[in-house]
Amino acid sequence: MDAALNPLQPKAEPDARIAEMMETEKAGAVEEVRALIQDCQLTEQNVFPASGSKAKSFVATPRFRAPETSAPRLGRDKPPNWINGKNRGQFLVEKAKS
Repeated sequence: MDAALNPLQPKAEPDARIAEMMETEKAGAVEEVRALIQDCQLTEQNVFPASGSKAKSFVATPRFRAPETSAPRLGRDKPPNWINGKNRGQFLVEKAKS
């Protein structure tokens, strides 16, 4: 097919050259990184530290405890039936009372 019938033909050639150059650069970069890792005796943990290992800045403590099951509740969601319309002070966890 000639360029008049296939309008994408002129674009395909530069795209192929770009892809070839990217592969060459990638191979060189991988080689360079491997050499640095070996020279500096790096481990996987040095290069890629575990994600999500940071401590949480705030951990919510339970405020209420169900009377029958002793299940802790944070008091953030819709209140359950066992606490609806009642004095919440009687369900407070000891730490939350102070």
